[in-house]
Amino acid sequence: VHLMESGGDLVQVGSSLTLSCAAAGSTSSITVMAWYRQAPGKQRELVASIISGSGSTNYADSVKGRFTISRDNAKNTLYLQMNSLKPEDTAVYYCNAEGSYFGDYVAWGQGTQVTVSS
Repeated sequence: VHLMESGGDLVQVGSSLTLSCAAAGSTSSITVMAWYRQAPGKQRELVASIISGSGSTNYADSVKGRFTISRDNAKNTLYLQMNSLKPEDTAVYYCNAEGSYFGDYVAWGQGTQVTVSS
């Protein structure tokens, strides 16, 4: 599975932004997709995840109520709608997929930069 993110930008505090992640390859083998982020000098952290089939979602406490993860299976695209952005949301955002296809795999995108300016 190959992942490519887009949508990162420089925005003002309080703005909204939507990230997209296009998946290609054996997308039917994906069991869970997620967004992670990594700020300068910090470890990569899970932002939100969504389970294939059930559509069950999970969010980091820091983004609950502000971010929404969704997936369009017909378009093989994962989204992250981000509202009420804060400076602490500044990071490189990575798309992640896990699944099983002739063995378990974990795939990552190249990342997209989100900068929230005050």
